[in-house]
Amino acid sequence: MLKIPTYKLFGERTVLIEWEAVMSETIIQDITRFEQLVQMKKSEVIEDSVIGYHSLLLIYKEVPKEEEIESLQELYENNKASIKVESTLWEVPVCYDAQLGVDLEELAQGLQLSPQEIIQKHSNAVYGVYFIGFLPGFLYLGGLEKCLHFPRKATPRLQVPKGSVAIGGSQTGIYPQQSAGGWNIIGSTPISLFNVNKKTPCFAKSGDKIQFVPINLSAYKKIISQKDNYEPIKKVRYD
Repeated sequence: MLKIPTYKLFGERTVLIEWEAVMSETIIQDITRFEQLVQMKKSEVIEDSVIGYHSLLLIYKEVPKEEEIESLQELYENNKASIKVESTLWEVPVCYDAQLGVDLEELAQGLQLSPQEIIQKHSNAVYGVYFIGFLPGFLYLGGLEKCLHFPRKATPRLQVPKGSVAIGGSQTGIYPQQSAGGWNIIGSTPISLFNVNKKTPCFAKSGDKIQFVPINLSAYKKIISQKDNYEPIKKVRYD
């Protein structure tokens, strides 16, 4: 059973709502439901909202009134089951070729699995999008099998290529642009995770699902040649 979230003023124009501090798909679904409910019921006073692993930060257009926390509590308690949130399953192509998955062999040795076993396990799972951060379009994903957990590198790389699919600790993710990073690279996706020129720069949102679809190097290069015209496959779900 979900514990009742806590509410507190957090800065001049923000309210921070926190759920139990665990990484839970049930919690992130509850957060996304409430965030959508708040956006519907309080659109005239809310400027923006930010979802975390177990938190929701509400940013107000003006300093909220003293009774705002009580109003949010009542809204949550009275309406938390009244809204159905639609989530999307995105199938993201990934090439696990050794040219791109430069740490795949090292992981295979450390995990005592073959590279093919790692690829199969990594691509068979369905991952939940918890939130987006660190870099624009960086998806924090939950759902990596325990047998694939592997420590981050002791010395991070100064340059991780855009699109790199990597494992770091208990998580997997995709680098949306070239950056420094200490995760272990096992492949690369040819699609763009963030495009500032689009109405919705990042295709995924908190509460969505991601599944990686293995492709060969030839298919990877073909999609790369299409630049930003290739989109991940979208499948609508209702959670």
